[in-house]
Amino acid sequence: MKVLLLKDPKEDDRGQDPYIRELGLYGFEATLIPVLSFEFLSLPSFSEKLSHPEGYGGLIFTSPRAVEAVELCLEKDNKTEVWEKSLREKWNAKSVYVVGNATASLVNKIGLDTEGENCGNAEKLAEYICSRESSALPLLFPCGTLKGEILPKMLKDKGIPMESITVYQKIPHPGIQANLNSYYSQQGVPASITFFSPSGLTHSLKHIQELSGDSIDQIKFAAIGPTTARALAAQGLPVSCTAESPTPRALAAGIRTALQPHSC
Repeated sequence: MKVLLLKDPKEDDRGQDPYIRELGLYGFEATLIPVLSFEFLSLPSFSEKLSHPEGYGGLIFTSPRAVEAVELCLEKDNKTEVWEKSLREKWNAKSVYVVGNATASLVNKIGLDTEGENCGNAEKLAEYICSRESSALPLLFPCGTLKGEILPKMLKDKGIPMESITVYQKIPHPGIQANLNSYYSQQGVPASITFFSPSGLTHSLKHIQELSGDSIDQIKFAAIGPTTARALAAQGLPVSCTAESPTPRALAAGIRTALQPHSC
C-alpha cells in the first residue's frame, strides 16, 4: 500500500529515512516529497544574542531550523572556537528546552544538554516550562515567521519572560508541483497523505486536489501533530490520523490504524 509523506528526506545513522523504515515495517511503501524550503533571517542579531548568555535564563527550540540557525551563526561569524571554549558551557549552565527528539538530537550535536523533548508539542512543552522555570531573565526563543502563539501566550500568562527572535521563514519548495505530478503519474493516488506543518499544507493542497480529482475522498489524511490536524480540519479535510507524538513510530502506528479496513 502506497503512502505519501510531505517532508524532506533525512537519513539517520542507518542511512535511511526513519519514516520510510517504520512505515516499511507495516508493509507500507512510503515516498517523501519536500514541500517547503527555508530562508534564514536576522542572523547577525541572533549571533549577537548567542554571544551573551548572561542576559538570558535559557533557550527554547521548537524546530530543527532554529538549531540550524545557531550553526549558521557559529560558522558565519567564526565563533565555533569561542562556542566550544566558553559559550557552550555558559548556555549549558542554563535550561535548554526542546520539542521533539529530532530537534533534541540536533541540539545535542552542538553540545547542549536538552530537557522537555518528550513533551511532543509546543503546548505540552509550555506546561513543562511553566512547572519548572523561575528565572527572572528571559528565555531566548529563535523561531520562524509562522510560530504558533500557544507557547508564548502560556509563558506570558504565567509571568515567565521570553524574548523571541525570528530566524527563518518557510517558502514553497520550487519542485512541489513537478514532484507531485511525477508521483501521481508513476504511482497513482496514494492510500494516505501525511502533512508535517500547516504551511506545508498551504503550499501543496491545491496541487493534491487537482491531481487526485474525485479520488480525494478515498485518501486518508494524516497529521504529524495537533496544530497541523487543526489546519487540515480548517480546510474541510477529514483527519484520519494524528500522530500521538511527532515520531516515525507513532505516525506509522497511526497510519496503520487509519488504513485498517474497519476504520473506513
